[in-house]
Amino acid sequence: MNVILASQSPRRRELLGLFRIPFTVRAADIDETMDPNLPAEQEVARVSRAKAMATPAKAEDVVVAADTIVVCNGKTLGKPKSKEQAVEMLTMLSGRDHQVMTGLTVRKGEDCRTVTEITHLHFRELSRREILDYVATGEPMDKAGAYGIQGGAALFVERLDGDYYNVMGLPVCRLWQMLAQTAPEVLEGRL
Repeated sequence: MNVILASQSPRRRELLGLFRIPFTVRAADIDETMDPNLPAEQEVARVSRAKAMATPAKAEDVVVAADTIVVCNGKTLGKPKSKEQAVEMLTMLSGRDHQVMTGLTVRKGEDCRTVTEITHLHFRELSRREILDYVATGEPMDKAGAYGIQGGAALFVERLDGDYYNVMGLPVCRLWQMLAQTAPEVLEGRL
């Protein structure tokens, strides 16, 4: 049995490494476009499930897939496509509440379970200079909502309610619970 991480995200690789289980990376190549007319919570779960289903695996293998978005005032923020878009996103998040949603899927054979983990955050008011300086680091460019809580954006978060690791892209507590239900043998002796 192999554990397969259906993601090329270095943060997800790092977080799955906390489990001290051997795994391979096999990113799924799917269309991650979300329907803006459907609830974000539902769409991020659908994309996660599609990643898991598109990842080649043997029946005994365990596939872990995730997709993360940021939602602010009903608007879904994925990864910025330009520095200008990153500035727009961070300006929108400045001084506001928002949610980070991660669709998480664990598949073993025909058993495929998907959940959406939601973490609520509040950013302090950010100055234009802070936003521009942060975007200039390049850090926001490969992250949903244009920020990484584990990096420079740690200085922006006033409040957080939920799983910190969810904001990084992999809710580790929920993943442990799902693996314990789906493939408990991979967790034996791992704590």
